[in-house]
Amino acid sequence: MSNSASTSPRSYNNRVRFLTEEEERNLRMVIEAKWPLHLPELDLAINTGLRKGSQYSLTWDMVDFTGRMLNVPRTKNEESIHVPLNDAAVAALRVVHNRGEGRGRVFQSVKTGEPLENGRHWFDNAVTEAQVKNFRWHDLRHTFASRLRMKGAPLEDIADLLGHKSLTMTRRYAHLADTSQNEDSDGGSQIVVQ
Repeated sequence: MSNSASTSPRSYNNRVRFLTEEEERNLRMVIEAKWPLHLPELDLAINTGLRKGSQYSLTWDMVDFTGRMLNVPRTKNEESIHVPLNDAAVAALRVVHNRGEGRGRVFQSVKTGEPLENGRHWFDNAVTEAQVKNFRWHDLRHTFASRLRMKGAPLEDIADLLGHKSLTMTRRYAHLADTSQNEDSDGGSQIVVQ
């Protein structure tokens, strides 16, 4: 796990920072206490590896509850991805679905009904209060990929789930397969390779 001090978006490509079990527990406790309505956003990010832009651009027509799949027509790489939904991701989406009408954007402000563009208004404060050091939203994506790798998922499968065009970006997780026998990295999140 790298703890690079750089915070520019470009530096995300040079580091792998993911939540430990303890960090996730602490972060979850803070969010449950202060921003409970946003817990599904955290759960979906950790359990799908979606980029922030893709997650906050999700619309209900991209969610296939029956097939347990997110069908994102266009990502940052201008390609579509199909992300399987594990039980935790489905549960997070059902919580949000039950709050609203099930139309338009998945994540909307409870107060105004306007689509949320990101989680900055709660996430950065939650990370600080949980005392999770050197952690950004993008690192939730690393958490997803790292946990899959530690459970033995092939790099090719991780690349497909993340929407990487090649294995070059995904190879940063290769070394994590060696640690999977010694760690239980579930952290309360049900990550499964489907």
